[in-house]
Amino acid sequence: MILDPIGRDEAREMARRELEKQVYQRDKPSWLERWWDEFTEWLRQLSSQAPNPDSQGSGGGWTSIAIIVVIALVAVGLVVWLMWGRRNPRSRKDPLLDEEPSTALDHRDAAERHAAAGMWAEAIRERLRAIARDLEERAVLAARPGRTADELAAEAGEAVPELAGELAAGVRIFDDVWYGDRPGTVEGYAVMKALDERLRATKPKPLEADDLSLAGAGEEGGPRW
Repeated sequence: MILDPIGRDEAREMARRELEKQVYQRDKPSWLERWWDEFTEWLRQLSSQAPNPDSQGSGGGWTSIAIIVVIALVAVGLVVWLMWGRRNPRSRKDPLLDEEPSTALDHRDAAERHAAAGMWAEAIRERLRAIARDLEERAVLAARPGRTADELAAEAGEAVPELAGELAAGVRIFDDVWYGDRPGTVEGYAVMKALDERLRATKPKPLEADDLSLAGAGEEGGPRW
């Protein structure tokens, strides 16, 4: 049996169709692998352009070194940023206030002492405690043992909705410092202090006012003897 000869173009098309089958595609590198190969090749080329220490300086070579250094610093910074908030295993469910009796003034005084000593993390915590205690003293929030910082932001945000965003931002600063191992800063303390002062200037309706209003409505609607 004599078979017709296969032309060059037809053979090329048959080979292309065969290679497109899934069995051949499994070993094909992914787009990420291809990108990484291209990136490492680019770095290799940059490194090869670096000047020899014994030779006369080359502007292009020193530029390559500068680019490599910048890339390395960015990579290290990214790793540190990603790991900074994950290495602390402490729970964010810790109560904000201790069980010992205290006043908002006690916490404000402590915050100022810590700030004067440059202990910004402690100063931030004491200012947030002052906020929590102040809201309890003014009966804006019910005194509740075990309240966390995140719960404080949620409950106070409902009681003082015009400052809900600032409360959430202040608690994020606290969380970053105490549960994310980020350093306390003078800027972070300034934000917390300003939040405390703004909350003190507000006059939200105390919880007792709501209770008295409901009680009064019940009395008016009840039977009269």
